[in-house]
Amino acid sequence: VQLQASGGGLVQAGGSLRLSCAASGRAFSTYYMGWFRQAPGKEREFVAVISWNGDSTNYADSVKGRFTISRDNAKNTVYLQMNTLKPEDTAVYYCAADDNPLKVVLYEYSYWGQGTQVTVSS
Repeated sequence: VQLQASGGGLVQAGGSLRLSCAASGRAFSTYYMGWFRQAPGKEREFVAVISWNGDSTNYADSVKGRFTISRDNAKNTVYLQMNTLKPEDTAVYYCAADDNPLKVVLYEYSYWGQGTQVTVSS
């Protein structure tokens, strides 16, 4: 599976962005899809995950109520809608994929995209 993230940019605090992650390869609909982020000088952190059929989602506490993960299996794409953005959301955002739920729980995804920069100005 190859992943291509896009949609990042510069936005003012309180604004919104929608990130997309397009997947190529086989059986996208069987993969759990996750979003992670890494701010300068910090470790990569989990943001959100969605199950293979979209029935189950989970979010980091820091983004609950502001971010929404979704997917369109017909388009092999996963989305991250980010609302009410804060300066502390500034980071490079990565999408990731894996079909093993245990690895997903452990954040040990097999496939990673290249990242897209999100910058939130105050």
